[in-house]
Amino acid sequence: MIILKRFSVWVALAGVALAAWVLVGANKVEPMPTPISEPPRSPYEQTVAASGIIEAVNENVRIAPPAAGLITKMFVAVGDQVKEQAPLFQLDDRELRAQLLIRDAAIPPLQAQIDEQKYRIGDLDTQLRRLKSVHDERAVSEDDLKRTWYALEVAKRTQQRLDANLKQAIAQREEITILLDRLTVRAPREGTILQVNVRAGEYATPGASEPLMLLGDTQRLQVRADVDEVNAPLVAPQASGVASLKSMAGTKIPLTFVRIEPYVVPKKSLTGDNSERVDTRVLQIIYRFERPNFPVYAGQQVDVFIQRHPASQAAPATRPAAPRQQEPAP
Repeated sequence: MIILKRFSVWVALAGVALAAWVLVGANKVEPMPTPISEPPRSPYEQTVAASGIIEAVNENVRIAPPAAGLITKMFVAVGDQVKEQAPLFQLDDRELRAQLLIRDAAIPPLQAQIDEQKYRIGDLDTQLRRLKSVHDERAVSEDDLKRTWYALEVAKRTQQRLDANLKQAIAQREEITILLDRLTVRAPREGTILQVNVRAGEYATPGASEPLMLLGDTQRLQVRADVDEVNAPLVAPQASGVASLKSMAGTKIPLTFVRIEPYVVPKKSLTGDNSERVDTRVLQIIYRFERPNFPVYAGQQVDVFIQRHPASQAAPATRPAAPRQQEPAP
């Protein structure tokens, strides 16, 4: 009995000790982890912080096929510099080339018929002039003159029909030639191939969510800064700014104001995908910059600090005019 009482006491003491240890551990403050890099700091006394992305001055061009088809050949790769109208990739054109052969084959027979008809018209015209030059009614009858004139008119109408058929055949050949040329997708302007999302042998369709290629001008870059709509009144036109690459506080890029986009838009997620949005609206401000002595790339995210518009100089909010009370009629 005494042994059981002692055992119970020891169990109770152990429980108290365990509870005390748990409470001490729960109240223990974990030390803050050391940051990987120093956070960026604003060079201005009053500032508006914004997130931004580096992009080409000329907006990127999303390359899509003019029609659905199999890609048979690629002419460029990521990073290639291309001139305007340079070929990018080739769609399967075998069917159109077969049609072009048929159109080409239809033209020479029509041209031969037209040449033959010209000779016939010339012969009938000569006959008619000879018949008209004979004044002896016994040698040439009126029926001979009418038959020859009628044959000449029929030959002329036939030539007109053949000429129209030839023009139609040439137009159909030109149409096939234009369609063939469209199957060689070309660069709409000079730039750099930023993305290639397709390979030879794959099937391409228009209207895909992801462009087959992305073309941009990486020689001239700018920063598109997203300022929360709450802070929009604090930013004045011509406000200077500084950008730092993400996780690289020491990389300072002086910014020169270009313009404020006149429309407040929903903020895109950090992925930059148009289909992913967050419940925030932002005012977008465009800044240009000179290339720094460290590498920067289109698509990089940056922390932007914009010199804050002093509150004393901020434009006062205009109150809506109070409705005018109608005076009682006398």
